[in-house]
Amino acid sequence: MRTRDHGKPTRLLAVASFSLLAATLLSGAAHAQKDAPAGGIYTCTDARGRTLTADRPIADCSDREQRELSPSGLTRRKIEPTYSAREMAEREDRAREAAVQAAKATDERRRERALLVRYPSAASHDRERNQALSQVDAVIQAAQKRIAELSEDRKKIDEELEFYKADTSKAPGATRRKLEDNTQSMAVQNRFITEQEEEKKRVNARFDEERARLKPLWGPAPSAAAAAPR
Repeated sequence: MRTRDHGKPTRLLAVASFSLLAATLLSGAAHAQKDAPAGGIYTCTDARGRTLTADRPIADCSDREQRELSPSGLTRRKIEPTYSAREMAEREDRAREAAVQAAKATDERRRERALLVRYPSAASHDRERNQALSQVDAVIQAAQKRIAELSEDRKKIDEELEFYKADTSKAPGATRRKLEDNTQSMAVQNRFITEQEEEKKRVNARFDEERARLKPLWGPAPSAAAAAPR
């Protein structure tokens, strides 16, 4: 008499189910691995000039730019350095200073272009310098002429005071007032001439500064041979 094992079909069914589940899990894992992005490689050059690589952002290069590379070696992205509050403030200060210097350079170029338009040649610059100095000299000459007139007036006043030279306080009040006015006017004119002489120095200093800036803009002066008519 044969005895049937009623548990055998059950065991076979369990084995088959387990095999199917395992195959499903393996297939899913394979698909997940295929669909997942490949890990990046991080690289940078540290403060000592060493080239570092890692599978994550590199702490030793937090203060400098890093690159994330694909497995094929292509750059995926660039990672900007991270800065402390102090470093950020210093960077902002440097940026502001650079902007100020750039603005100054732009303004300087603008002034140079304006000067070049106003003085296209050394001759034009010399001509305007001479005109400016001539105007100051004219004012000085007018003051000197007034001093000469005051000197003539002083002679007349001295003649009136001749009788009172021992004690000018006894001279008539009108004469004493004329003497005082003459003395004050003479001092004013002399002071005015001194100021105008200083003005001439300022004019020459300004034109000298402009000349130094304009000279390279004018370029080399033509030689005598090249300038001579043929």
